[in-house]
Amino acid sequence: MFVPDGRDPVSAFLGRLGIEIELLAPRGKSREDLALAIADHYGGTVRRFFHPQGEPSKAKNTPFFENLTLGFVVMDAEGEVLAQCVDDLTLQDDLDRRHSPRPGWYRIVSDDARFLRLAMRHADAEAPLKEVLRPVADLFGTEAVEGEGGMIRVADVSGSPVVLGAPLPGERERPCELITPPLDRDHSHCLDTLLGLARNLGFTIPVEGATHIHFDATPLCDAPTLANLVRFLGVHTEALKDRFGTNPRCRRLGNWPVELFECVAAPDFVALEWREARERLARISLTKYCDFNLRNLVHPAPGKHTFEVRILPVWLETERILDAAEFFAAVLWWARDSERELKPIPVDPEDVLRMRLEKR
Repeated sequence: MFVPDGRDPVSAFLGRLGIEIELLAPRGKSREDLALAIADHYGGTVRRFFHPQGEPSKAKNTPFFENLTLGFVVMDAEGEVLAQCVDDLTLQDDLDRRHSPRPGWYRIVSDDARFLRLAMRHADAEAPLKEVLRPVADLFGTEAVEGEGGMIRVADVSGSPVVLGAPLPGERERPCELITPPLDRDHSHCLDTLLGLARNLGFTIPVEGATHIHFDATPLCDAPTLANLVRFLGVHTEALKDRFGTNPRCRRLGNWPVELFECVAAPDFVALEWREARERLARISLTKYCDFNLRNLVHPAPGKHTFEVRILPVWLETERILDAAEFFAAVLWWARDSERELKPIPVDPEDVLRMRLEKR
């Protein structure tokens, strides 16, 4: 298993490592139970918050619904984040939709993400469903109206819908994406603790589950580095999926658009300054829902300027997660270790590990 070593050039890519592990609570428990267990272990506190997500819609003329679901952030005594336990809407097949909604749990839905960002700023995630949308209604000069099934609807003065609050569908409290803050030390100890607490509570691997690893994108903000990375992964993605055992039932994976490969292959791309390269990349329709997420690198989100590996299955053992992190850190080092030129792509992706050992 990898142990950070300042003499190892790959170590630089493991300095700020964010890990997301999709888990499933046993029936009768929820992601809040894991958050409380983490807080109890560290002597910390838990705060409920709204976690934004999107999902495809079956409603006519509304291809996508934006959601705010209930998440739980765990903080230590100094107020530093230890972990987050949030919903993941891709986890579906383990859940019994016929089950009654869990009391006090709900979600907020809209067809416009801007209204949900407004709700996040003005609504209190600790408030009950009947009260939570009143501040949003006040902004529009209307009332939050209760409807069938306990739903709460907010519209503007013309009657156009703004947001809708609804009891959480059956067992949606059970999915838990366990998210670490960026780890810059004690990777193994941190993951051992979090996964040990999850196992002790009976958390298991969802049938659609995945592990995502976020690497700091700062060292990758360089045109030849990004071109090398895209070319390497374009050639070896399927081999890497076989190597790591990508879950075939994992949702929201897929290839990059052809336009990305054409962009980095342009004769002048590697000579561009990063600002110019990023402007070209921004014209391409990049999504996070693919095998490797470059969107946060090209369009940085607050607090998430990262390159994300999304093809990994769920492991409940720390060593396997960190071994995968070491491998992809070696890939990033290989892409970066160039003299502003395109590098020959190794025939065997394992060669990046051998090259790393030769550099030590």
